Amino acid sequence: MEVRVQNSSQEADFVILGFNTSEQLQVTLFALFLLMHLVTLSGHLTIVAVTFIDSALQTPMYFFLRNLSSIEVCYTLVIVPKMLANFLAKSGRISLTDCATQMYFFIALGGAECFLLAVMAYDRYVAICNPLRYALVMSRNFCVLLLVAACVSGFTISLGLTTLIFRMPFCGSHKINHFFCDIPPMLFLACSDTHANEVAVFLVCMMILLIPFLLILVSYVFIANSIFRIKCPEDRKKAFSTCAAHLTVAILHYGCAIYIYIRPKSSYSLYQDKVVSLIYTNVTPMLYPMIYSLRNKEVKGALKRIWEKKFVSMET
Repeated sequence: MEVRVQNSSQEADFVILGFNTSEQLQVTLFALFLLMHLVTLSGHLTIVAVTFIDSALQTPMYFFLRNLSSIEVCYTLVIVPKMLANFLAKSGRISLTDCATQMYFFIALGGAECFLLAVMAYDRYVAICNPLRYALVMSRNFCVLLLVAACVSGFTISLGLTTLIFRMPFCGSHKINHFFCDIPPMLFLACSDTHANEVAVFLVCMMILLIPFLLILVSYVFIANSIFRIKCPEDRKKAFSTCAAHLTVAILHYGCAIYIYIRPKSSYSLYQDKVVSLIYTNVTPMLYPMIYSLRNKEVKGALKRIWEKKFVSMET
C-alpha cells in the first residue's frame, strides 16, 4: 500500500498557490515584478560586460564579481519567469519533475553564490592584509580553482538535498503555499515523519549559510584592523569602499537565507517566509549591481570609458 501511495504522489502535479489576491492586483504585481526583473537582468549583465571588456578591471576582485553577477542572472531566471507566469495564469500547476528541477537549480546556484561570497571575502582579506603577496596568492589559476570549487560544492550539495526532499511521500494536498518550489513548503506537504529530513536540511544549511557567513565576518575583523592602521586617508577610504559593497551584499544575502532555512519546522510561518523569499529572490538581486557600481569609482570609470569609446566616437 505504501508503495502505491508513494508512486501516485510522484506522478501527481503540484499547484503553486502564489499570492492570493484579486485579478487586478495580480496584473499590477506582474507589471511591477517584470520591471524589477528587467532592471535586475540589465544591471547584472552590464557588470558582466563591463568587467569582461574593460582592461582595467581584469583583476581577481572583478573576476569574482563578474561570476557572481552571472550566477545571479541564472538564479533569478530559475524563479522569476515562473512566478510572473503564475500571476497571469489561472492555474499554477507544475509537474513534479519541473518542481524538483526548480528546487535543484535554486539551491545549487544559491549555494554557489554563498561559497563565492566567502571566496570574495578571502580575496579582500589577502588584498588588504597581505598586499605584497596578493599577486602571488591570487593567481589566475587559483581564482579559477576557487570559482570551480564554489560551483561544484553548490551543485553537489543541492543534488543530495533535492533528492532527500523529493523522496518523501506527498500523499495529501499537493498545493504549495509559496510562489516557487522551496524547501519549507515542501516539508509541510509530506505525509510522513519529516524529523530526519529537517535535521538534514538544518545541517546542510549550516554548511552552506552559517559557516561561510562566519568566515566572512572573521575575515572582516582582520580587514577592519588592517584598514584602521592605514595612515593615508585616501587609501583608507578606497579600501573601505571596496569592502563595504561586498559586506553589504553578504549581509543581505545571508541574512534573509539564514532567517528562512536555519529554523525548526515548528517555527515556520509560510506567509512570512513567502514575503522574505520575495525580497530574497527579487529585491536584493536588483540592488546588488547598484551597490557595487554606485560605490565603485573603477566600475563607473569603466562604464564612462566604454560609453565614450562606443558611442561618442561614433558621433564624431
